[in-house]
Amino acid sequence: MYKNLVARCACALAAASFSIPFSTHAQAPAPAPLKAAFVYVAPLTPAGWVRQHEQGRLAVQAALGNRVETRFVENVPEGADAERVIRDLAQQGHRIIFTPSFGYMEPTLKVAREFPDVKFESITGYKTAPNVATANARYYEGRYLAGVAAGRLATQAGYVAGFPIPEVIQGINAFTLGMRSVNPKATVRVVFLGEWFNPPRERDAAMTLMNQGAEVLAFHTGSTAVMTAAQERGKLAVAYHSDMRQFGPDAQIVAVTHLWGDYYTRRVQAVLDGTWQSGSVWGGVKDGMIRVDGFGSKVPAAVRNEVLARQADMAAGRLQVFASASGVRDNEGRVAIAAGQSLTDPEILGMKWLAEGVLAKLDR
Repeated sequence: MYKNLVARCACALAAASFSIPFSTHAQAPAPAPLKAAFVYVAPLTPAGWVRQHEQGRLAVQAALGNRVETRFVENVPEGADAERVIRDLAQQGHRIIFTPSFGYMEPTLKVAREFPDVKFESITGYKTAPNVATANARYYEGRYLAGVAAGRLATQAGYVAGFPIPEVIQGINAFTLGMRSVNPKATVRVVFLGEWFNPPRERDAAMTLMNQGAEVLAFHTGSTAVMTAAQERGKLAVAYHSDMRQFGPDAQIVAVTHLWGDYYTRRVQAVLDGTWQSGSVWGGVKDGMIRVDGFGSKVPAAVRNEVLARQADMAAGRLQVFASASGVRDNEGRVAIAAGQSLTDPEILGMKWLAEGVLAKLDR
């Protein structure tokens, strides 16, 4: 009986040994997510320049899931602070860093030289390096379309602007050309602030412009202050960067909206794939980086349809902003665009003149 018990136990152990799975290959650990960082020049607010880039970051995270780990640092001043933050992010192992502000260009280039294996995206910059790409959007295309809507509803406009750099000047001129394409008597008065984000000063400039007769406002600054000022005074305004109807439900006529999600996702994916290359991108309506939307309740259906039709023409290449059959003069009477001609991209990128109808001057 003892022998039978031993035999049965031996058989049971043998059977158990064959039932245990056995693998000769160790399971490979999942690859660490790629770390991507974004540096923001102003606080993250519900709408505006920074909000649209944050929407882009969220689009990257949603599209690539656990393959990527993203973070942002907000309210970083241009200059020495930006250089410090960008360097810290590179030291922390971020493999691609997006720096969306013109004043970040030089700090980005400086840090990039110290970290040749990190990829950098200088958004609105124009200088590249082997590991630094640049990208910007043709904001002026949306400005022109917004000008068409504004010109149908008003004759005197005010424009609150950050700095008199070509990107801003392009927008002022395009907005004015759009207004005057439907209202030849339209004028645009401009205030330059010398900074991108200062809500109290943006509001003060808006109030000044409305006191000087502006019926509709546009702006190239980072907050919603101009929109809320227009709402308070019962005037009209064009939203910039984001749809701002939550801040100006009666004031907003249209929004010039920036869309960064697709570009950012493609660039991060390229780092994952090992195909990232330096280069320069300048995308507009046809590329899906700019669009007008967010039409307000005071915009007649006919005006909305007109603007959308011109947007479709722009997307199809049938409408160019800086081209004219009859020519364009600057606000000092000089020919800026000859009749039947159009400006080249380098000429647009270096724009240093203001169109006829703009009530402002540039230092020369």
